[in-house]
Amino acid sequence: LVPKIIGRVDEARITKAQSDIKAIESALKMFKMDNGFYPTTEQGLLTLIEKPEIDPIPRNWKRGGYIDREEEPLDPWGNRYLYRSPGDESRDYEILSLGADSEEGGEDFNADIKSYEIK
Repeated sequence: LVPKIIGRVDEARITKAQSDIKAIESALKMFKMDNGFYPTTEQGLLTLIEKPEIDPIPRNWKRGGYIDREEEPLDPWGNRYLYRSPGDESRDYEILSLGADSEEGGEDFNADIKSYEIK
């Protein structure tokens, strides 16, 4: 007998990406509470780690940042999370992982994981 492990690794990666995105969303909300706006697409998620030097400069950026990391977070496949602000369809922002294939679109394990689709 052989245990059925095919697909379990990818399922775990999807769950990890969803968890990471929720944590990033919490940090973005704290950033907005302190500064009155979300980081721009150009500023990116690095703004949660170090104070940006491009406008708009946050006036109340907290020393030490908003997430406990020294580098921008990577998804479970080793790629940067995509961040857009404003997002599509009147969303303040969106965070995406491109999934196992690292390309936009896809199905099953290759599907994009989007902040606004996580429950």
